[in-house]
Amino acid sequence: MATALPARKVARSWRRGLERGVTDPLTMNIALPSEDATRALAADLAGRSRQGDVIGLSGPLGAGKTTFARAFIAAKAGVAEVPSPTFTLVEVYQSLTGAAVWHFDLYRLARPEDAYELGIEDAFADGISLIEWPERLGLLLPLDHLGVTLVPGPNETARLCALQVPPSWTARIADLAHG
Repeated sequence: MATALPARKVARSWRRGLERGVTDPLTMNIALPSEDATRALAADLAGRSRQGDVIGLSGPLGAGKTTFARAFIAAKAGVAEVPSPTFTLVEVYQSLTGAAVWHFDLYRLARPEDAYELGIEDAFADGISLIEWPERLGLLLPLDHLGVTLVPGPNETARLCALQVPPSWTARIADLAHG
């Protein structure tokens, strides 16, 4: 028997996606020939991100999600040491110049509603959310999120990246060129 989720406020970024009537996002494919290219893309996207953004990192184990997340956080929050939140599920990095970066690793999340205990509503409203395994959020994942899917490429350090670009990111990445 299914039980209803407790009533909760809806995060601003999720609500924005509904109000804008988000349609199918544009997909941009990028070949990343090395880990340095993956880190450069992450740093570039970090520079284009802003408060309320949600970025979902998808792909199989070992595809480079954590490498991407570490480079993003280093660029956005100026943090040199970025541990993976595999066991803590969330780490928060306060930037001196902008919104905090919330790094979620939801691999071990049992149910989507468990994300409320991690402060995901605050992250969506006030921070920049970087989410590994975003599919674990189910319907809680904002419609207006930037999807970053990484898969292994033709050699050990190469990756293929597919960006699912929602309307809120279209103008911000119009000049994006990597690889």
